[in-house]
Amino acid sequence: MMMKRAETSKKKTRIQAINQQRILDAALAIFSQFGFRGATLDQIAHQAGLSKPNVLYYFRGKQDIYLTLMQQTLDQWLQPLVELDAKGDPVGEILKYALTKLEMSQQSPQASRLFANEIMHGAPMVKSVLEGDLKSLVDEKTAVIQGWIDGGKITAIDPYHLIFMIWAITQHYADFDIQISAVLGASYDKEKCFADAHSTITSILENGLKAT
Repeated sequence: MMMKRAETSKKKTRIQAINQQRILDAALAIFSQFGFRGATLDQIAHQAGLSKPNVLYYFRGKQDIYLTLMQQTLDQWLQPLVELDAKGDPVGEILKYALTKLEMSQQSPQASRLFANEIMHGAPMVKSVLEGDLKSLVDEKTAVIQGWIDGGKITAIDPYHLIFMIWAITQHYADFDIQISAVLGASYDKEKCFADAHSTITSILENGLKAT
């Protein structure tokens, strides 16, 4: 997944690489909370424990940081879909994809919220990626799923809506954690919640995808 951003041809030292990732980690916390428009370089620098000029040594500005972070996030979140194997067991492959996405929501909730925030604001920075590389990837994998359907290996469903559903039932746990917490109330335990989600998603997909 490629987005336009400022590039540097200089080879980074180990310390430079560490500081750059430190800035990106700080930016993830800030952007996921305030969005691109609400975040400032001062906030990112403070979160990173660096001076603003030091941040600008590594990045040309707020947009450059944001695009780099979005590139990392898209690469990370789409990799499990890339790995969906046409030669694998259909139900197993789809289930593995869904559960990996759930684990990512548990382990990287800020990355999920960053992407959700971008989408809810009309995807101004990543729309070309959504209409290009993302669409191509989803088209490729829905064709794989349709092949399994045509071969009688899984039940007949709409492959696109299957993927949309997986996105919804997994990223929900990161993007709407506060809502889940409110609904479950005093009984809310994050670890148990994800364990229950894991077993529920597994049961639904295993039973729902089996060819009849």
